[in-house]
Amino acid sequence: MLSVGIMGSAPDSVKDFSMYNKEVDIWIGADRGALTLIDKRIQLDYAVGDFDSINHTEKKLIQDHAAYMEEYPSEKAETDLEIALMKAMELEADQVYLFGVTGGRLDHELSNIQLLYSIVSKGIRGTIVNENNYLELIFPGTYQITQENHYPYVSFIPFSQHVAGLTLKGFYYLLSDQDIYWGSTLCISNKLIKKNGTFSFSEGILLLIKSRDEI
Repeated sequence: MLSVGIMGSAPDSVKDFSMYNKEVDIWIGADRGALTLIDKRIQLDYAVGDFDSINHTEKKLIQDHAAYMEEYPSEKAETDLEIALMKAMELEADQVYLFGVTGGRLDHELSNIQLLYSIVSKGIRGTIVNENNYLELIFPGTYQITQENHYPYVSFIPFSQHVAGLTLKGFYYLLSDQDIYWGSTLCISNKLIKKNGTFSFSEGILLLIKSRDEI
């Protein structure tokens, strides 16, 4: 199973990468994300993008550290993050972690969250991670979820207009075969009361968010 970590250019990221560095096999830096990986002393396997937001000295630093560097024109159809994602798919990733893709411009943040759909629809597990949140897009089925001290809150937000048959077991607030729709706040800020719980649904797409209050 190949796990790829992609570092974007947005300011919101993770302070401690030790856990993810053990799980990620290949790291890709998208534009300034490559500098973040270098700063965190993480192996920079690929650096991709137009690099129009960096100066000559920074570009030389990336060239010196990256195993592979691929530069694209500034006028292009795809964002630097999309290019990094295409590289992950080219590498036949089974799991993709996205870091540094939240906390900046809202239009970029929302489009980056929607990129999860293009990942999951290809049968790849995709997650967005920052210091206070863990986001994953889920298709219908039954899933086990484990209690985490770092992310005590668990929310389920309908990504499609309608999600049918949501059932939660092992949570403080239980649900049984509940339909939820866009605009619903029914499944915000739940918590697991056991080490493990399960959730299931029969139709639609869910955005699973594990989170904590900012510290």
